[in-house]
Amino acid sequence: MFKRNLVFIISFLTLFPFFLLILVLSERNKFINNLYFDIPLIFVRKKKCLDYDYLMNKHLDDTFSVSVMDENGFILSEYNSDKLRIPASNLKLLSTGYVIDKYNPYDSLNTSLLVDKKENYYLIGSGDPDLSLKDIDYLLNIKNFNKDINLYILEVKDSNKWPKGWTYNDKLYSYGAPITSLAINSNQDIYLDKFYLKDYIYRKLKKNYPKSNININILNFRNSLNKKLRLSKNIKSSNILSLVSLANAESHNFTSESLFKNASNSWQYNDYKKLKDWLYFRGLPIEGLSINDASGLSRSNKVTTKLISAFLYKMRFNKNFKYYKSSLSILGVRGTLSNKLINSNLSGKFFGKTGTLSNVFSLSGYLHKKNKIYIVSIIQNSNNVDVNKTFKLMSEIYKLDNCL
Repeated sequence: MFKRNLVFIISFLTLFPFFLLILVLSERNKFINNLYFDIPLIFVRKKKCLDYDYLMNKHLDDTFSVSVMDENGFILSEYNSDKLRIPASNLKLLSTGYVIDKYNPYDSLNTSLLVDKKENYYLIGSGDPDLSLKDIDYLLNIKNFNKDINLYILEVKDSNKWPKGWTYNDKLYSYGAPITSLAINSNQDIYLDKFYLKDYIYRKLKKNYPKSNININILNFRNSLNKKLRLSKNIKSSNILSLVSLANAESHNFTSESLFKNASNSWQYNDYKKLKDWLYFRGLPIEGLSINDASGLSRSNKVTTKLISAFLYKMRFNKNFKYYKSSLSILGVRGTLSNKLINSNLSGKFFGKTGTLSNVFSLSGYLHKKNKIYIVSIIQNSNNVDVNKTFKLMSEIYKLDNCL
């Protein structure tokens, strides 16, 4: 009896991956697909494609890394695919994948005015990138304020406003705006900070309630979590799908950081280990991976095209993949790719993401050709970045026949 059970268990463990592979490749069962996405296995195999390899070896130098896969998980060609590179905004492909996996796409972020049993008020945000002063006015419009108004603004520590690897120059521009939970217009105006907000709220309340004693204080975001608070008023952001689209198609750094902090519950600190662990527990190749932000602005980030291509392949089995793909730029049509190769055969056939920093250009996504989908990831790290060569390579890949 014991031997029979042992044989059954061994047979099951041996055959289950093959059975699962057959179901996965059929791509018909959403439950099986998402089960496959969540387990620490990935079915990828190499296929010898001489035309693809010739193309890479002929046109590229050592500053490039490239990975090309087909829709069935076959690796058609690799060029320096294991070499760690700075990905720039291609990192958003990973962080927004994490977000879309954790959320219902039609959920929203909340900015709330809460109150405790002593009628003290707490203004708590979640990094809504479209939060405005008009929204703050709405939250403060309360008829029954006490004579003594005590309001606390909950905000992150100054030491957590920027991830590791963001340079001084980055922080001078809107693309490097500080990441805070109450960000008026995504903190594009650095003077509209928590101290401005404190003064603005005080003036607003004093005007509306001139006979009240008004006290406004700023607290560490974490302190609010231990109090029993009830909701007084609330503002909802655009839905998660719209925000992920803003992060991907328009490469909005603040939004990608805010989304990740909400999805990972990490407003109190800058730690992206949850993203790395999430990738690891889905069987993805993370050797040497270094993640220091969710937007890709950090020069301390290091990834491989092998990881990005494998992730994009496996993401196709995620329950929310259709929303994820719809958030990407479209070559010649939408987002940061809208003005590229507009009148070419590639226009409208590549859904993906660009990444640009000094000495960095990356391009990764889904290429549609001949009724099939290919996954392509290209990163160049060089003192002489050649963006045109990257798009020319993509065009050449599109022209190649299918690898049989």
